[in-house]
Amino acid sequence: MAPEDEEVHNDLTEQLVKTSESDEHAEFKGASFNGAVLNLATTIIGAGIMALPATMKILGLVPGIVMIVLMAFLTEKTIEILLRFSGIGNARSYGALMQDSFGRPGRIVLQVAVLVSNIGVLIVYMIIIGDVFEDMLEERLGKTWWDQRTIVLLFTTCVFAPFTAFKQIDDLRFASATSLALAVLFLVITGAIVVTKFFSGGLMKPKLLPSFTDLSSVLKLFTVVPVLVNAFICHSNVHSIQNELQDSTRIKPVVRSALIMSSSVYIVTSLFGYLLFGESTRDDVLKNFDTHLKIPYGLVISDAVRVSYAAHLMLVFPIIFYPLRVNVDGLFFPTAPSLTTSNLRFRSITAGLIAVIFVGANFIPSIWDAFQLIGATASVCIGFIFPAAVILKDRHNRATKMDKTIAIFVIVLAVFSNAIAMYSDVCALLKKHKSTFPM
Repeated sequence: MAPEDEEVHNDLTEQLVKTSESDEHAEFKGASFNGAVLNLATTIIGAGIMALPATMKILGLVPGIVMIVLMAFLTEKTIEILLRFSGIGNARSYGALMQDSFGRPGRIVLQVAVLVSNIGVLIVYMIIIGDVFEDMLEERLGKTWWDQRTIVLLFTTCVFAPFTAFKQIDDLRFASATSLALAVLFLVITGAIVVTKFFSGGLMKPKLLPSFTDLSSVLKLFTVVPVLVNAFICHSNVHSIQNELQDSTRIKPVVRSALIMSSSVYIVTSLFGYLLFGESTRDDVLKNFDTHLKIPYGLVISDAVRVSYAAHLMLVFPIIFYPLRVNVDGLFFPTAPSLTTSNLRFRSITAGLIAVIFVGANFIPSIWDAFQLIGATASVCIGFIFPAAVILKDRHNRATKMDKTIAIFVIVLAVFSNAIAMYSDVCALLKKHKSTFPM
């Protein structure tokens, strides 16, 4: 065995998805199929769902639904690539696969991308949670010192932080099931509102296709791509879920089931949100529920919608936090034993990351801006560019011509669409700056 192969072979406990080696988990027999599906679906369905109705406003209903389905298909394809080439290279993690293909620099680049992506997503979670409870407190009690975002976030963080103390991702399966139940509750309530307003004639008339007025309206279509990319990113959790499965060969059905579930939730949420608020749909659709819905018990229903989804995010938080923590450990302590064997390191990294996320949530104002920045940089690399690069590198000479054709298509599509999205955002920002500060 060559030295480089031996290094990869010995890296089976790659820090990105280290499995537990501690005695306290000796009786763990492996995760069930349903538990794995729930965990992966929970990884996918997060705060991104709140920005999807705004993508319908930009694209129109038909292209919007088509784009969600297309993104789900591309996500399944890129995950299939990761799993297939991981099997060929005997890599038990995304990081080990990148190291197998590109050496240690490849693993480090991936770890940095996961770090940026997951921290950004968790900051968005905190922003939404803080906004929901801050607005509700202000509506009920008026403007006081305890409804400021910092105080609200401090309290809510203390509520969900204990869930980040679990050392195996399968331990979070019940939190995953509860969070998905809350997401379904959100959909049921929203659907009931849509039906009520339909019979009362209060629904907005949706546009089926995008409208084009000038070049900026065309460029704006591309701004939804980073948001959709971010909505389906789950690649950094797939290997850890596979490693804990009772039967690891069932990971592909797990991925397919989770993507079907997530896509269905995304389509229904986008459809309901856009039908309710039309062209008034905001970047974070939860903010639309701040106003009276003009239906019986509208205020109570509005509160139920906001609280159910804020609670959902609080339970999703530790699922996303899990790969972030082991990724940070692998980046800064690459030669250390498994993170689960060191309570001091485990607790220190956990506390440090929560502090960073807490500070970030207090300074970033908009989830749309955050999603576009993360989606156009770190997330597009994790979900599309890195898997395609693994195919093109083809270290073990197992890629087919079709694989390489798909890889080139994915890279070109990702780079082109995200570059235009970033350009459109910069132009919009400059235009806004000029209107705010005229010469």
